[in-house]
Amino acid sequence: MSNLNRFLGGSPGTVLAKLIFLSLLVGAFMAFLDITPVGLIEGLFNWLASILDLSFETVKEVGLWILYGAVIVVPLWLISRLLSRR
Repeated sequence: MSNLNRFLGGSPGTVLAKLIFLSLLVGAFMAFLDITPVGLIEGLFNWLASILDLSFETVKEVGLWILYGAVIVVPLWLISRLLSRR
């Protein structure tokens, strides 16, 4: 078995025929679902952008929760520390 055949996983003609057949099946399935390669890539980028936006929004929201809680907790902690010294 030659290095090319070993790399491809079979003879070049057989591998080419399998790839054409699989491409036909996947292309027909994508056409049935009205999915284009460009639309697929755009959808992937939009999904990643929404994940990043969600992450930053979540971090912002958690930061606000910490700030809101600190407005109550820190003064109470300071008062309790001052009163416990006496």
